[in-house]
Amino acid sequence: MSIFITLVAFLAILVVVILVHEIGHFVTAKLSRVRVDEFGLGFPPRVIGFKRGETVYSLNLIPLGGFVRMAGEEDPSVPRSLASKSIKTRLLVLSSGSIMNALLPILLFCLVFMIPTSLLVGDVVVTEVAPDSPAERAGILPGDGILEVNGHTVRNIRDLSYNLHLNLGRDVDMLVARDGGEELVSVLARWDPPEGQGATGIVVELANATTIQESYPFWRAIPMGTVYSVETLILFKNEVMSWFIAQKAPQVAGPVGIAQLTGQVAKGGIGPLMEFTAFISMNLAIINLLPIPGLDGGRILFVAIEGVRRGKRISPKREGLVHLIGFAILILIMVVVTYQDIIRLISGESLIP
Repeated sequence: MSIFITLVAFLAILVVVILVHEIGHFVTAKLSRVRVDEFGLGFPPRVIGFKRGETVYSLNLIPLGGFVRMAGEEDPSVPRSLASKSIKTRLLVLSSGSIMNALLPILLFCLVFMIPTSLLVGDVVVTEVAPDSPAERAGILPGDGILEVNGHTVRNIRDLSYNLHLNLGRDVDMLVARDGGEELVSVLARWDPPEGQGATGIVVELANATTIQESYPFWRAIPMGTVYSVETLILFKNEVMSWFIAQKAPQVAGPVGIAQLTGQVAKGGIGPLMEFTAFISMNLAIINLLPIPGLDGGRILFVAIEGVRRGKRISPKREGLVHLIGFAILILIMVVVTYQDIIRLISGESLIP
């Protein structure tokens, strides 16, 4: 049963993020009067399809992507082709999929904030302070209670960790409770702390823990979801920077690894699953805009080069060959990562620490 739930949840997430992405391309192409030859969910071979107007709508066998096949994506001589449109129009059409994937998390996070959720809250109390750490230099002591970080209320350990990771490399203002009073201290959130110390060098526990039910009306959920989406981008940025500053190896997962992770997240219910879908959508938005041949970002790069060269195009054959090679390399990378996912799955390892 757990395998069935994992597969259903994984496919549902894929369908949502892929459909949103491809609808972005499809709608902007149609509005720009670009001929759309096919709107496909999944990759060929085709399972079923029907034609409406000039466009074939298809469901394909390999459920790991989708596509909007537009006329003349690299060849401006094709009637109503994408390549015959202005640079601004092509940039809009090519980037619209990622824009939609970046907007989807706002909707999902808003819905998450509206869904009644069980939340463990209590007093976050410092139990240990590492010697010569930022916390010790700031005067934080065992027994102190962490009330706020940069003005944000800390109700559990997740709140503390979340707000510290939003501010890596910077001093944060911590409001601590001590001996019946409160004190505001400034603490550096380090990029590369010693093993086991965390960003500031404290160990904490949740005292007087209790479970509450929490949800928000839509007029509060909308701004909260928007802010949370922006903060998620900051966390992504901080994670990427930590690969270089702290020399951390990035965790890479392919379809099998993401499916495994989906099954673990699905155990937490619809709220965590929607949050996970938002994270996947945000990742897809960012990755697709990278200037890699075969991705939207690679095509955007060629359009940008054309703009820099004042309308002088790279030949359609050469551009098409570059994208073909890039796509083949991406498939090869996916095969290697999938192999590693399978080995990890067989060995019983998890992507969640």
